[in-house]
Amino acid sequence: MCTYVTETLPISGSAKGPDGWIRVTDATVYFDHPTHALADHTLNIDVRRPDAGPGARVAVELTAESARSLAEAILRVLDEPTVVALTA
Repeated sequence: MCTYVTETLPISGSAKGPDGWIRVTDATVYFDHPTHALADHTLNIDVRRPDAGPGARVAVELTAESARSLAEAILRVLDEPTVVALTA
């Protein structure tokens, strides 16, 4: 079953694709059938730079458990006092 649960947001950063590093400006997060991962459904993350064409995209497919673990780790790192001081 497709969920069609999707969020798109502007981002600022870089991602490494098959041709090297690209600046990324957009992210799409959605829960759906994966293209490559060995799971029935995955949390999929696409980071891209649309104005650079379809090749300026990096995709990740994660199981729900892995996606939650990654999200929690990201928040733990960002909440560290040293990081908070650098981003304030």
